[in-house]
Amino acid sequence: MKNKSVEIIPILIPSQSCLKSINFYLVKTEHSLSLVDAGLNNDDCYNALINILNENGFSLTDLTDIILTHHHIDHIGLVNRLNNEHKIPIYTHPLSIPRLTRDSTFLKMRVEFFSILYAQMGCGEMGKKQVEYLKEAITKNRKNAITAMLHPLEDSQLHHFDIINTPGHAPDQIALYDSKNKWLLSGDLLISHISSNALVEPDLYGNRIHTLVEHINSLRKCSSLQLDLVFPGHGEIIKTPNDLIQKRLERIEEKSEKLLNLINEGFNTGSSLAQIYYKSIYEKQFALVMSEIIGFLDYLDVQGKVSKKLVEGVWRYYVK
Repeated sequence: MKNKSVEIIPILIPSQSCLKSINFYLVKTEHSLSLVDAGLNNDDCYNALINILNENGFSLTDLTDIILTHHHIDHIGLVNRLNNEHKIPIYTHPLSIPRLTRDSTFLKMRVEFFSILYAQMGCGEMGKKQVEYLKEAITKNRKNAITAMLHPLEDSQLHHFDIINTPGHAPDQIALYDSKNKWLLSGDLLISHISSNALVEPDLYGNRIHTLVEHINSLRKCSSLQLDLVFPGHGEIIKTPNDLIQKRLERIEEKSEKLLNLINEGFNTGSSLAQIYYKSIYEKQFALVMSEIIGFLDYLDVQGKVSKKLVEGVWRYYVK
């Protein structure tokens, strides 16, 4: 997409997963050539980037900076590789930094957070198994730490973009808004073919973030913008974003009512709700499923539609 002042050049890498593609973007302005997100750390993403640069008359050394929408592995994969070849500023939300650098104190706190959370949600052995996986990942994934110099995004603008905080899918997620062209680079806030998960996470102090509440607020925030195009982290470029945002918000309300009915039927723990709603997917995608259920329980709680009581170390939810 191009006009006189700015050009967005998509780099879309096909994926066999439900994501359909891994998307990242070159953004050319009069004084900068930014890479927004950095795909996965593999040759497909690297070669696609080099090819797109060459096709548009650029080389790797023309990049002026990298801007990360959030810390997930499919958005930051090439950062170290690119930084080793061409050192440029890496801009990211301040909350990304302990996650990207794989700060051991933060990661150990995160493991403890999930250990308590899964126990309180009645997850039993499945919860313990996931906690062990997280413990092992601290050591196993140490090599994935970002070693490049990270610059926290402290200002509300960068180049010609407004920086918009859009937490929910991740605590550190941002979107880049071009008000002149009515374009939004949205990270994983909005995806055309699937709903974006609001992934349960602790804050820097170990407190649970109400991720679905934040995700809803982020969608509403972006619905108030004038938007013609949204450039997402996965799937097709979105040409009717406000319609899709409304659809996603309606779907959240529909799902919350279904879960409320299940609570009323007696499925009153996080684990029992996850198992009855998702069935076999509960074991196959435990962490994602529990994030979804916990997010909805927090949303129902914030709305005042449920009450909860800690019974023998497990939260039980009741319809008010």
